[in-house]
Amino acid sequence: MTMSHSATIGAEVHAAPQSKVRNLAIDRARTFLTLVVLLHHAVIPYTYFGHTDPSYFFGFDMIVLATDSFFMAMFFFLSGLFAWSGIARKGVRSYVADRLLRLGLPFAICALTVIPLAYYAISLREHPEIGFSEFWWNMVTKGPWPSGPIWFLWVLFAFDLVACLLYRLSPNLLDPINRLSLHGRRRPAVFFAVMLAVTAAFYIPGRIHFGASNWFEFGPFSVQHGRVMLYATYFFFGAGVGVAQMDRGLLAVDGRMAKVSWDWMVLAIVPYCLLWALIFIKREILGNPSPLPDWYEALYAICFTVFSVAIMFLILAIFQRFKQSGSARLLDPMQGDAFGMFLVHYPIALWLQYWLFDYDLPAIVKATIGFVLTVAASWALTRALRQIPGASKVL
Repeated sequence: MTMSHSATIGAEVHAAPQSKVRNLAIDRARTFLTLVVLLHHAVIPYTYFGHTDPSYFFGFDMIVLATDSFFMAMFFFLSGLFAWSGIARKGVRSYVADRLLRLGLPFAICALTVIPLAYYAISLREHPEIGFSEFWWNMVTKGPWPSGPIWFLWVLFAFDLVACLLYRLSPNLLDPINRLSLHGRRRPAVFFAVMLAVTAAFYIPGRIHFGASNWFEFGPFSVQHGRVMLYATYFFFGAGVGVAQMDRGLLAVDGRMAKVSWDWMVLAIVPYCLLWALIFIKREILGNPSPLPDWYEALYAICFTVFSVAIMFLILAIFQRFKQSGSARLLDPMQGDAFGMFLVHYPIALWLQYWLFDYDLPAIVKATIGFVLTVAASWALTRALRQIPGASKVL
C-alpha cells in the first residue's frame, strides 16, 4: 500500500537528520547580515533620516530604507532555525543556561560598557565639558539608557524563553511549519505565501496602532512596539523550519528555492519602489503629519512586509545558488567572529563618525572610511577578545 504525500511528510518531520554537514548558505547569510548591520550604522549620519553630519548622499537613504526593512527580522529567522532543535537536544534547563551565557551575559556587559562608550561620542557634540565617568553614571542611574543594536539580544532571549514554554506544552507544536518547509523544498512559493500572510496579519495591526517610531524603553531594554510581533513571526517560522530535517526542507542545498532566485528579486524590487512612492506622498503631499493616517500606515506595512520576506528569500536563494563562488567564500574567515563584531562595532562606528564630522569630505568618502575601518577594527578587536580564556564560548 502506497503512503499518501501528507503521511510521508509527517514521517519526515520526526526522522533523524541524515547529515551533520553545515549549511554554508545559512552561515554565509548570517555573516553577510552582520556586515549589513555595520554598513547600516556607517551610512546613517549621511541620510535624511539620521542626518547628524553636514554631508549627505541620497543613495544612503536607499540603503537604509532597504536594510531597516529586513535585516533584524532576518536575524530572528536565522536564530530561530536552531531554537526548537536545540531545546529538544539539550533540554529546557540546559538550553536556557546556554542562552543566558550566549545572550544574557553579552547584553549585560555591553549595556554597561559598549553602549555608554558609543553614546558618549554623541554626547560630546552637545556637552563637551562632561567627562566619561559622569556621563556613564548619569546614563545608568538617571537615563536615558539607550540599548543601541544590542536590543536584539534581550528580545531574542525572550523569544527563546517563549519557545521553551511552548516546547513544554507540546514538542509537536511547530510541526505544521516544518511540514510546510519540507513541502517548500519543491514549492517554496507556498511557504513564501503562508509566511507572508501570517507575518502581515501580526505586523500590520501593530504598525497601525503604534506607528513606526514608538519604542518600549525600560533602562537598557528597548524594542519597537510595532515590530515585536513581526520579529516573533520570523523567529518562530525559523524555529519551525529547524524542527527537523532542515537539510531536506525549504533551505535544502538542492531545493527549488535557489532556482527561482530572480523571482524573489522581482518580488523585492516592486514593494521597495512602492515604499519610496509612499515616502514621497508622506513628505510632499501629506506634509509629514504626525501621526500618519491609518490608511497610510496600512499600505506602508503591506509593502514593508512583502519586501521584508521577499528579500530574505532572495538573500538565502543567492547564497544557496552560488554556494561555490569565490565571493561567498570571502565571508568564511569572518564567520566565527561575526557575532563578536556585531557586539563591539557600535562605539567604533560612532567614534569614527565623531572624528570625521569636522572634515569637509563627501558623504560617500566619509561613509566608506567609516565602514572599512569599522569592519577592520571590530574584526581585529573580536579576534583579540576571543583569545581570552572562555571568551570563545560567548563571542
